[in-house]
Amino acid sequence: MTITTTTHLNFHGRARKALEFYHSVFGGHLTTATYADFGMPADAPGAENIVFGEVRSADGFRIMAYDIPGQPAGGAGGTTRRENGVTITDQPFFVSVRGDSLDEVTAYWDALSDDASIIEPLAASAWSPGFGMLTDGFGVTWILDVATSETAG
Repeated sequence: MTITTTTHLNFHGRARKALEFYHSVFGGHLTTATYADFGMPADAPGAENIVFGEVRSADGFRIMAYDIPGQPAGGAGGTTRRENGVTITDQPFFVSVRGDSLDEVTAYWDALSDDASIIEPLAASAWSPGFGMLTDGFGVTWILDVATSETAG
């Protein structure tokens, strides 16, 4: 038996933009369906919002997102910051991306950094040749690092 976990992000009217952005970063296939696609009258408020969205790449990246019905436009919420060398957060999750090489992780970092707040710059750490943390323009906090023999698998 095999299982797969997938991060599912919940937005307030910004799921399409977020998914399009993540697709531009990670490539792969983008799938979206609106509430109207599932039968909501096209002229109803929120009918154009995403009820199902996914980015899936051949190298294993997968993320899902939707717009919470009846919510005003806005980000994913929560804040994360560094204080005195400690990460302080009220977010219930981070999205973690682990690559095999520093070049691979740096490419993702550079793309995700667009309009982001850098919490911890991508740099060598005690456990990885590259580790960084940022909150993107959609309010999602990402941890990126390079796999080592201890963290791989």
